[in-house]
Amino acid sequence: MTLIIEPADPRTDGPRALLEASHDLMRTNFPPEDNYFLDIDDLCEPDVYFFAARIGDTTLGTGALAAKDDYGEVKSMFTADGARGKGVAAALLRQIEDQARALNLPVLRLETAELLSAAMRLYERHGFTRCDIFGDYRPNETSVFMEKPLT
Repeated sequence: MTLIIEPADPRTDGPRALLEASHDLMRTNFPPEDNYFLDIDDLCEPDVYFFAARIGDTTLGTGALAAKDDYGEVKSMFTADGARGKGVAAALLRQIEDQARALNLPVLRLETAELLSAAMRLYERHGFTRCDIFGDYRPNETSVFMEKPLT
């Protein structure tokens, strides 16, 4: 079957279940003040473009682009356990980048953590490099900030 990446409603069952699993993982691994995930309702805001990856009716991953004035931010990247290593996150990241380019955003940025080694490898493979803290983030011992120019 074919992997489909499409705009989705984060409140529907498949995406919601993955987002809740992602939030639980973040809460388990990081102190509350170092968790910057968007709540499900925040993913429905007009400046957020939310995508889900699926095969058939099974949601395998999520990802979002939060459009800011002068950059786009990658948010809510998460892949179901059984789908990891199969290109789902890479396909979502390409969709997010395509959306950012369509909005003429000059750069994509993100916040992740060293502990999330698979995520770090994914972002590095797709051209992201470490950068200084940005936006409303606060300095902490957990976060790694990365960016990728789109121009």
